[in-house]
Amino acid sequence: MRVWLPTVLLAALLGGLSVGMSVLEPLFAWVQPDTSRVIYERESFAFLLYNHLMLVVVSAVIGTIAAVAGGIFATRPAGRDFLPLVSQIASIGQTFPPVAVLALAVPVLGFGEAPILLALILYGLLPILRNTLAGLEGIDPAVREAALGMGMSPLQVLLRVELPLAGKVILAGIRTSVTINIATAAIGSTIGARTLGDPVIAGLVNGNTAYVLQGAILIGLLALTADSLFEALERNWDRHSGRVRPPVFR
Repeated sequence: MRVWLPTVLLAALLGGLSVGMSVLEPLFAWVQPDTSRVIYERESFAFLLYNHLMLVVVSAVIGTIAAVAGGIFATRPAGRDFLPLVSQIASIGQTFPPVAVLALAVPVLGFGEAPILLALILYGLLPILRNTLAGLEGIDPAVREAALGMGMSPLQVLLRVELPLAGKVILAGIRTSVTINIATAAIGSTIGARTLGDPVIAGLVNGNTAYVLQGAILIGLLALTADSLFEALERNWDRHSGRVRPPVFR
């Protein structure tokens, strides 16, 4: 239970501020004394947090499925020759800055959530793919051979031996991808997506430091909460999924 305590506390603080940012109005009034409105009110912070989180979650799910599938394919005998190509395709997402992806996607997809969702998927692929490849390639070949020798099919070896052994490494890649994309999603506000970047953009445009701080605080807390969650998941991986022991002959 103590492993989850930091995550619970951070999530509670994040949720509390998203609905009760006004309690900090005296602090923001001190930061921005020359402005009558110091609390961002164009959209509720709870709504912006929900939209922001959904963009990150959806992009993480799609990116994880694509990257793990690509990593599995590239580490199978039939896909070994495609390993460099798979890596290069995933690298494209981080070769171009997210702003450039948005500039190319907006004319095709229009304004709103779709362009930033595409950018997040592309930008989050590489860390997950790299860790999937590292996790699967790092498994001792003798473990696979022993599992096959015990009568397991290649699919059973993948699902019951390889993925559980590589799971913590893959999870670390997802953790990196999600944490990066929580910050990256904020730029979606520049093309009409409703995210926690809204108060940041509004503050920069209007010269209101209080708005910028409110958006930045919530984005930072969201990133810390997600990182704490993945840290707890990594610590509990063995205990909750069961330790995978290399098969041996007796």
